[in-house]
Amino acid sequence: MSKKYNYLMPTIIAAALALGIFMGGKLHFNDTPERLFTTNSKKDKLNRLIDYIDYEYVDEVNTDSIVDVTVNSILEKLDPHSVYIPEDEMARVSENMKGDFVGIGVNFYTYRDTISVIRAIPGGPSDKKGIKAGDRILMAGADTLYGKNLANNAIVGKLKGAAGSPVRLTVYRKSEDRTFSVTLKRDVVPIKSVTASYMLEKDMGYIKVNRFAESTYREFKRALGQLRRQGAQKLVLDLRDNPGGYLGVAEKMADEFLPDGKLILFTKNKKGKIDKTFATDKGDFEGRPVYVLLNERSASASEIVAGALQDNDAGVIVGRRSFGKGLVQREMALGDGSAVRLTVSRYYTPTGRSIQKDYSNGTEDYYQSFTDRYHNGELVSVDSIKVADSLKFTTPKGKVVYGGGGIVPDVFVPVGSNEEEAVASMERMGLMSYFVFEHLEEDRSRYADYGQNEFIDHFQVDDILFQQFITFAVDRKLRMDFYGHEASIKRYLKSVIAEQLFNDNVGALIRSTEDAMLQKVLELGRSTIEQAPRVPARD
Repeated sequence: MSKKYNYLMPTIIAAALALGIFMGGKLHFNDTPERLFTTNSKKDKLNRLIDYIDYEYVDEVNTDSIVDVTVNSILEKLDPHSVYIPEDEMARVSENMKGDFVGIGVNFYTYRDTISVIRAIPGGPSDKKGIKAGDRILMAGADTLYGKNLANNAIVGKLKGAAGSPVRLTVYRKSEDRTFSVTLKRDVVPIKSVTASYMLEKDMGYIKVNRFAESTYREFKRALGQLRRQGAQKLVLDLRDNPGGYLGVAEKMADEFLPDGKLILFTKNKKGKIDKTFATDKGDFEGRPVYVLLNERSASASEIVAGALQDNDAGVIVGRRSFGKGLVQREMALGDGSAVRLTVSRYYTPTGRSIQKDYSNGTEDYYQSFTDRYHNGELVSVDSIKVADSLKFTTPKGKVVYGGGGIVPDVFVPVGSNEEEAVASMERMGLMSYFVFEHLEEDRSRYADYGQNEFIDHFQVDDILFQQFITFAVDRKLRMDFYGHEASIKRYLKSVIAEQLFNDNVGALIRSTEDAMLQKVLELGRSTIEQAPRVPARD
């Protein structure tokens, strides 16, 4: 989720680069180089170099791109999580972290060069006007939305607009073989952070959070309240594959589980200033069993929540060692529409551990060490996790925890076999989703009589559909033992069909029955004997 780090001077340099472009037009280039560089300042040197190229170089050069390259080069010398955000990416990045955007409210594919609706977002502008799954959106006002050379971002740009602004859509409905027009008003459409929430058992709820955006805490509170009303006395908080986000949102989430006055984390900046964050008395799930699911792609804010609960003996961490990002970034505008997210402090869990991986050998080595986990056996056996004895810490109840490179789980769950992971990857990468969309397009009426519960309880992927998927996958050069994993593939296909017919929640519930981590949690939840955490090997 981010890139690079160090001290205050890079911030000044980066800001000066952007300022240099603005000030360039005010310089008098009949001045001598000696006069221009009388201050002998590094930042002035960079500014003048860009100005010389802009005004004097023999060929036309896009100096904006030079600035971008220069800023990125500076940040690459810092840490792996400080990052430059160019002006043309700011809107997308901000939108993703804000948790909503203004649009017409549909999920779609560009299917055979035409926008094809996967699902209208419930309560959104399209849903209110009767847009259905399978509809093709041909026009938005006078803009054509079909054609082989139309990029996704261009399509999205034509569908977005100011909140309340009208747009007239021309739509083809295949099931009725007719084209019609509908006018709707663009509105705020949420980008969900809580992608699933349901009851795993009569007293255990489940919430999946995929990032920590501005809207995440509100979504989480809403989901938690609904589960409590359904009888949840235990909770599974799924933070697998969650790369993080806003620090403040993670603090609020951790506060839901911790008693008043408990330390959530503390940060330390360049000058050694320490800021501590404590839990309040506003938590809705204090003193109840909580299981936090982590994997090797859980990072940053995910690790803050997990570390706060683990160090306060307030939750059980289940899964595999997390990524290991213990740096805090702050976004700083550069004056031209771009920004830099610069690392400004390190954070520490309540026991005082830093879980940041070493990055002293550069970014390439930093991310390679993440890949090395796949090869050194760490994802298969907890005994392959190597931690230094000097990084050992103890919680108030005497549990040993470790710093230096991620959160080590209390209860280890190994990764599946290569082919089991391949099946899951086919779903994560969208291969199954695209196949299912084509399948539904053949005849959506075959599913018309299914309600959610009936679909979950009675629908089965038959051998014909299974064989069609094999053909689809093989045509795309995918090779694996399909028949050896028939049950798993059929279950994933069923879950994707459920997502497109109903919602993500139904799909997640279907997948849960063969989720190894969830099955481990259910086993722990039913046990009356407290599970002792596995201790990793030491260097």
